[in-house]
Amino acid sequence: MTAKQNYPAAPVLAFAALIAGNVCVAFGAPLVRLADTGPIATGFWRLALAVPILAFIGYRAGFRIRAMPRPMLGLVLLAGFFFAIDIIAWHFGIFKTKLGNATLLANCASLLLAIYGIILARKLPQPLQAMAILLAFSGAAMLMGQSLDLSPEHFEGDVLSLIAGLFYTFYLLAMLRVRGSSESWSSLALASASAAMFMLPVAWIAGEQIMPGNWLPLIALAISSQVLGQGFLTYALPHFSPLIIGLALLLQPAFAAFVGWAAFDEALTLLDYVGGAMVMAALVLVRLADARSKP
Repeated sequence: MTAKQNYPAAPVLAFAALIAGNVCVAFGAPLVRLADTGPIATGFWRLALAVPILAFIGYRAGFRIRAMPRPMLGLVLLAGFFFAIDIIAWHFGIFKTKLGNATLLANCASLLLAIYGIILARKLPQPLQAMAILLAFSGAAMLMGQSLDLSPEHFEGDVLSLIAGLFYTFYLLAMLRVRGSSESWSSLALASASAAMFMLPVAWIAGEQIMPGNWLPLIALAISSQVLGQGFLTYALPHFSPLIIGLALLLQPAFAAFVGWAAFDEALTLLDYVGGAMVMAALVLVRLADARSKP
């Protein structure tokens, strides 16, 4: 990516897609736990089941792979590799630490992207942006603080979740550049196919159970997290700066807490509600700051 990039005024549809994508991705962790395949194999099926749908949508939108420049195709494949490492690390982390730890630590991408966005802009955040950053990270800390449990017992899973967040940052930065000149659904289809081709042999070498006995959690994971979640996010990427994308990622822990309440009867406290409201308020503020900065 160039040293500095101007982002076009984002339509309302793109902002809605950014929010909807993060909400859909938040349903991923419980579905991974419900799957009866190995962690890597679960990630493979998440991608493999989604690729035909994504490719069909991209084809209907007019994309043809022969029209994509070779350097851009190489970048998409590299993005797929980053995504594969992200999924492998996170899926293992989900089983080796608390769900709250895995969700919060894997979203270190939000902080990294926010820092990258500030560096890219070559200036300190505007007052509204600074207020949004403070609100978002304070809300996320409040929301997940009660479930975050840093202990030797969870150390391996916590580290894996941090690694997942780091590689997810690399993936998003690569896809930001790809989406500057390519259609969203086809780009995601290629990146997903690249990641799936890497993950299948790794799952086989690891000796995991690859064929599922129950397809329902895998189909739900592919539709919610990959087709809808990553599909909406990929569509929204070129419309926003890394700072805004990073803050939007914090919606995932907010909605993960709601999913935990709905699916596993995990109690929500007043701090959970306040923290979630702070994250949402931060997105409204950063949206206003973004609109004011456009000519």
